[in-house]
Amino acid sequence: MMPKGLKVAVIGAGNWGMNLVRNFQALGALGAVAEIDPNRRTKLAEEYPRIQVYSDYLDIWASKIPAVVIATPAATHYELAKAAILAGKDVFVEKPMTLTTSEADDLVRLAEQERRILMVGHLLLYQPAMRFIEEFLRSGRLGKVYSFHQERLNLGRARSVENVLWSLGVHDVAVLLHLAGKFPDRVEATGHSVLQPSIEDDVYVHLRFPGGEKAHLHVSWLWPEKRRRLTIIGSEGMLTYDELTGNVVLHRKSIAPDLSNRHERPFRCGLPKSD
Repeated sequence: MMPKGLKVAVIGAGNWGMNLVRNFQALGALGAVAEIDPNRRTKLAEEYPRIQVYSDYLDIWASKIPAVVIATPAATHYELAKAAILAGKDVFVEKPMTLTTSEADDLVRLAEQERRILMVGHLLLYQPAMRFIEEFLRSGRLGKVYSFHQERLNLGRARSVENVLWSLGVHDVAVLLHLAGKFPDRVEATGHSVLQPSIEDDVYVHLRFPGGEKAHLHVSWLWPEKRRRLTIIGSEGMLTYDELTGNVVLHRKSIAPDLSNRHERPFRCGLPKSD
């Protein structure tokens, strides 16, 4: 729940930005929108006649609205978030926060220095399924975790600045780190640039963690089928989460030390309700 009376301004009302506009309006928290496209501004003014719509984000800095949501192209995130913090605003920035680690570190340092909130929109971490999976792993019911496997594949929107890992895979990397509960000690990545030089359309990432667990991620916007799937392999079973259906299934399968197989009927897990 948002604090009563809090207003936020959304900067960028593109495909994803409009989702944020609708959600904040439904919460009664939408204070203003900044959008450079005149056609979108006209549409916003028609749909939200009581909301101030600006053509320039500088008008947001000058307003009394205390918080901003940045939903612009990824290459603009750093400069906009930095300017917002310096203007005294709390900031929610869509993923990826920046396109370099040095810029991300700079924003974190600046937010701490200015005592501002800086939050990244990793929405997968807050889904009921993810909360359930985290608690399931912590309970030890899957035994020792051997590996995590993530797939985010589709014939999607190719980007001209950031590659598919930056555009799509950041969600999954956040999930893998969250569920593992630690940082990897080794990272390997390979990518294939097909449509544009130096912009990878298909990427594989492999992580190794200090406890011996491994994680594997495959992301692509050049793929014939839509797949969004997480598989976790443990000593006492295997857990799958299909993001498209919302189903979490416990596969009661394992291989014993004597190499004998255990294969019991899978179990569809019940999930907590959304807040």
